[in-house]
Amino acid sequence: MSLPPPPPGPLPLRWRPRRPTLLGLCTEGLYRVSGNKTDQDNIQKQFDQDHSISLVSMEVTVNAVAGALKAFFADLPDPLIPYSLHPELLEAAKIPDKTERLHALKEIVKKFHPVNYDVFRYVITHLNRVSQQNKINLMTADNLSICFWPTLMRPDFENREFLSTTKIHQSVVETFIQQCQFFFYNGEIVETTNIVAPPPPSNPGQLVEPMVPLQLPPPLQPQLIQPQLQTDPLGII
Repeated sequence: MSLPPPPPGPLPLRWRPRRPTLLGLCTEGLYRVSGNKTDQDNIQKQFDQDHSISLVSMEVTVNAVAGALKAFFADLPDPLIPYSLHPELLEAAKIPDKTERLHALKEIVKKFHPVNYDVFRYVITHLNRVSQQNKINLMTADNLSICFWPTLMRPDFENREFLSTTKIHQSVVETFIQQCQFFFYNGEIVETTNIVAPPPPSNPGQLVEPMVPLQLPPPLQPQLIQPQLQTDPLGII
């Protein structure tokens, strides 16, 4: 499956929907809820034959389209984020100072092959837009990075040494999503908030209510793409 190059710079106004729901950005659990595998395979097959396929006429769900997009990157011969730059990205992600860390990551991403850079910029821009609707779709930058970092980086999961760096891999992708404007559009650094765990009780013997782990909502019925949906320049989502 070949991918047409995305347009340079920010998305043209005609590709920016006035209502996020038109492109499924408000679909709850987007990229987390699985779509129909048959539909996903059909989308990929049709896209191979014609990059201007009409997803509306195919009557597929938003989740199937999202799954096809993830599958596309998973099927590439090499990951979108080049293996050769993984060590540099992981080291940069460990820099304590936030500003220094972001500038280091920005310099590394400039080393991407031009095609990889353009596609990566487009994908991260899309994921940033998805995260902006997180109060509705429940997909924060953190949740999206959990869904996407294995696809974009494709590490060796059989390597035991790798298991100790999975959180760093995820944080790299999460940072790109959060700071999309800074990395790709000369924007300012965005201030992000981190959830801080509550301090331990002053009395070690005191019983405290255990912390409840984050519970994502159960999968919903996939939503059909509405007839007014406008496809994006990639023809995928």
